[in-house]
Amino acid sequence: MINVVLVDDHELVRTGFRMILQQQPDIRIRGEAGSAEEGLRLIRTLAPDIALVDVHMPGMSGIELTERVVRSKLHTHIVIVTVVDDARFPKRLLDAGALGYLTKGCTAEELLAAVRQVASGRRYLAPAVAQQLALATLDGSDSPFDTLSSRELEVAMMLVRGKPLTLIGEQLNLSPKTVSTYKQRLMEKLNVDHVISLAHLMAVHGLIDTQAQHANA
Repeated sequence: MINVVLVDDHELVRTGFRMILQQQPDIRIRGEAGSAEEGLRLIRTLAPDIALVDVHMPGMSGIELTERVVRSKLHTHIVIVTVVDDARFPKRLLDAGALGYLTKGCTAEELLAAVRQVASGRRYLAPAVAQQLALATLDGSDSPFDTLSSRELEVAMMLVRGKPLTLIGEQLNLSPKTVSTYKQRLMEKLNVDHVISLAHLMAVHGLIDTQAQHANA
């Protein structure tokens, strides 16, 4: 039996996934969460085989959740499900430890295939995403965010959501001084001097959606 939790701030999306998955005799929905924070608590409590996780959620992001699960050496495999299909974004999430990546336009058959494949310990990439990753490798197209470490990218995503350094430090178990160092380093690497510029650059490269950018501008 494959135990699954759903982590997405849109109830309609969770309902759609649940209706597809719960019809399968080998898959069981163990719980649902409307935020990454709640999702992390569910993962720690229930230890499901799979967590289907959205990237853009209020509060903690999907990449932060992925990194925390991996850092804590939890049993759960992360499958990212998002509207973002830019090749650079799944690359960073896969680097962070996600084992699967789907777009929300996937079919029910693809969703089921991904859950079963990742549950067996194998990576699953949506065909369109896999093709983009291959093409990005072939043509050498680089994102400025490729120069950031996973922790620097995590700090960047929290900064563009307006979180102060002290709160970022608390959530990442880092001192404000260390967070400030990460902030300075990532802004130097990206050649930006303001969080608004950082948000714009992240939106251009598909790391946040434009609505999130405008909300934080």
